[in-house]
Amino acid sequence: MELPRISDAEWEVMKVVWRQAPCSAHDVVSALASSKTWSAATIKTLLNRLHSKGALRFEKVGKSYLYHPAFTEDRLRSAEAESFVDRVFDGSLSPMIAHFARSKKLSEKDLDELERILRKGRTRQ
Repeated sequence: MELPRISDAEWEVMKVVWRQAPCSAHDVVSALASSKTWSAATIKTLLNRLHSKGALRFEKVGKSYLYHPAFTEDRLRSAEAESFVDRVFDGSLSPMIAHFARSKKLSEKDLDELERILRKGRTRQ
């Protein structure tokens, strides 16, 4: 099954659903009210788009719809990351890592974590 491509705004909605599932449209609107200037109608449109793309499932309970993610956050994040690396760095991780290492200030903690990840990746090969 092909994973859906979702927009930045849709990611924000999905993050709420992943944290609160099952949740109603009202729950999503309430969760985003403090950080976004989106109307309830906009958020409901995003929920409908995510359902149409297959990223969300819902069940009707009374007059409400309860939304559930169709995929885990990790699964969609992995697909998005692979798509990004393919599109922007021609599928190669080294230039991507070099780019971010040069353009972002990495803390000692970041460097230690990268080293740990790279060592772990090497042992799997």
